[in-house]
Amino acid sequence: MKTIFRLAKTELRILFCSPVSWLILVIFAFQAGLSFSDNFGGQLKRQALEYGLGDITLETFAGYVGLMTSMVRNLYLYIPLITMGLMSRELSSGSIKFLYSSPITTRQIILGKYLSMMIYGAMLMAILLIYIIFGAFTIENMDLPLALTGLLGLYLLTCAYAAIGLFMSSITSYQVVAAMGTLAILAVLNFIGDVGQGIAFVRDITYWLSMSGRAYKFLAGMICSEDMLYFIIVISLFILLSIMRLQSGRKKRSLPVTLARYCIVIGGALFIGYLSSLPISKVYYDATQLKTNTLTPGSQEVVKKLDGGLTITTYMNILDKNYGSALPSQLKSDFERFEQYVRFKPEIKMEYVYYYAPSVEPSFSGYFEELQGKKRAEHISKIMKLDFDMFLSPEEIDKIIDLKSEGYRFVRVLERENGQKTTLRLFDDMMKHPTETEITTALKRFLVPAPKVAFLTGHGERNVNSAGERFYYTFARSIYFRQSLINQGFDATELTIKDQDIPEDINILVIADMRTPLSPEEMQRLEHYIERGGNLFILGEPNRQEAMNPILAKFGVKLLLGTLVQQSEDYLPSLITAKLTDHAAAQCFQFKQLQNWDASIVMPDAAPLQYTPNQGYDVKPLAMTLNKNSWNELETTDFLDGELSINEKIGEKEQSYPVILSLTRMKGEKEQRIIITGDADCISNGELANRRNGIYAANFSFITETFRWLSYGEFPIDTSRPKSIDKTIFLTRKATPWIKLFALGVIPFFLAFAGFLVWYKRKGR
Repeated sequence: MKTIFRLAKTELRILFCSPVSWLILVIFAFQAGLSFSDNFGGQLKRQALEYGLGDITLETFAGYVGLMTSMVRNLYLYIPLITMGLMSRELSSGSIKFLYSSPITTRQIILGKYLSMMIYGAMLMAILLIYIIFGAFTIENMDLPLALTGLLGLYLLTCAYAAIGLFMSSITSYQVVAAMGTLAILAVLNFIGDVGQGIAFVRDITYWLSMSGRAYKFLAGMICSEDMLYFIIVISLFILLSIMRLQSGRKKRSLPVTLARYCIVIGGALFIGYLSSLPISKVYYDATQLKTNTLTPGSQEVVKKLDGGLTITTYMNILDKNYGSALPSQLKSDFERFEQYVRFKPEIKMEYVYYYAPSVEPSFSGYFEELQGKKRAEHISKIMKLDFDMFLSPEEIDKIIDLKSEGYRFVRVLERENGQKTTLRLFDDMMKHPTETEITTALKRFLVPAPKVAFLTGHGERNVNSAGERFYYTFARSIYFRQSLINQGFDATELTIKDQDIPEDINILVIADMRTPLSPEEMQRLEHYIERGGNLFILGEPNRQEAMNPILAKFGVKLLLGTLVQQSEDYLPSLITAKLTDHAAAQCFQFKQLQNWDASIVMPDAAPLQYTPNQGYDVKPLAMTLNKNSWNELETTDFLDGELSINEKIGEKEQSYPVILSLTRMKGEKEQRIIITGDADCISNGELANRRNGIYAANFSFITETFRWLSYGEFPIDTSRPKSIDKTIFLTRKATPWIKLFALGVIPFFLAFAGFLVWYKRKGR
């Protein structure tokens, strides 16, 4: 071991007598300083403008323009210049013969030289460590483990580059050739991950060999055993290859023996790498202080309860616009969407079924219109260089699974060993793929019965199957809308009670905008549902008092005559922006957040609600109209051209009215929950698609939180995470010039001055 340290010391002495090593340190420090000062200065500017900051540690060190992210992208430019002379210098000068004749082994020679590179790499990291220490003193609650984990990943990448450079230096006496060879291998290892991704066996090998992205997981604060072992294996492999290359100069072997030795070493490295990539072999550590790379505790609990195997089968239609998400070349990327779940349940299997059928949203819409069915599918697969034989025909896929109701769109089916199945879809939004919320929701449906929501019909109520503006298809049953009930864990159905009782499995009954009253028999069936403790969501409308009030009277509530108005320069006076109350904030954390953000429940036409306390229910107003410039209009019905004024003689009064009420009572051991609104348009298709300047509408959140409350928190799943706590910098913008001076002047100058002293001292000798 002493010999190895002595060789490393000698190599470092030679290295630092060369101006190249000092120049690289100076350039590295300057680039790091430029990246840090620009990024940090930008955040100080945003803080001065009071934009608000968050995740400062991540943005400063690991964001898209973060310090270590910038250095990862350019690290490959520095290492070949340092390693190119490690062995090439010995080979070209002939000094290798003296090493061969000395009592030093080839293993000691290689390890000594590599140790010197590790020390030099540590010096590069020390430059970055200065900025981490600076951040620890200037960033509130800095996520220090995240920054240090990123530094570890960058150092491992540096060591891997150095091992490759050492090997290339050992096979040629020309330093420039060694440097170019190192760059070539680094390029291969960074881009090989895209090679052969359409072939299953080749895909696993090339994807593991790929170095691209390995360090980025460390930068994000995640340490995975696979990535850690990858760097260790790559480093060990190239060190062994360097030792074997050097030994070949001392002891000649036949070509077959030499090739066999190299194959054994490389094959052994690939085999160990394959074992480390198996899900069951992986170990993870999330170093971030808020565990942002890990499933939320609720999702972990759901996965923990899922015993037995789980298969995720993806059905990909080449004639659907989303075909690209599951192409054979994209399977490794697709796996990453579920990797957090595989971490806690390694037995998850992913399978893919490819077919062609006429989709509701065709691929290459507007192109190849002269081709249909099989011919179109063959043409597209030929363009994509896919084997058409792997695609099932419409008849064949229909025998396996019924995808007609899905419009033959991209869909995943999750199936347990016990036969339970559920569906995951893609959505028509920017994210497209399911997030943790939707995936955990699908898994939880295996564990608890899905709450069944019934929409009452037969009296002119809002339709849940129509996409018209006034109806409820979007939030109730749209398979393309992420927040719809059926995508958030509920079963939504229609129900008429003219000739049947309300089924026992109905958990929530929705009565929306009835135009005609219930018959005595229907009222009796509804009363039976209420008495058994069933939950309700009742939505009224102006001019629906006759139909709705007989139901509301059972709760001590009634719709008042008239229409609520709110004076506005920009919108019709019948448009109400109701504000959430303190009762709403106490009932639900999300409502509290929305209240703090001054969000509104927007209601195009609303009737005021009146309630009588002590009628067997605990009644609380969740949303109220504004105190000023708002009243219940009893005369005017033309809100476009009519004259509006407060007529106190007929009871019109400027005041706040409740428009959303929550009612609760204990029914046995269960709390019965009811929501009543004075408007049915607030959750309609048209309103959910509407955007109005100057109004922060919380109607989406109102739907989500209402059904979460009515289902006792079972669905929708709450996967929200704690907010970042590193959101303040203890400096002002006045510090920006000083930071730039230190980063771009002091540190590079200190390194340049140290290099000058070494040169001057050596010259004096």
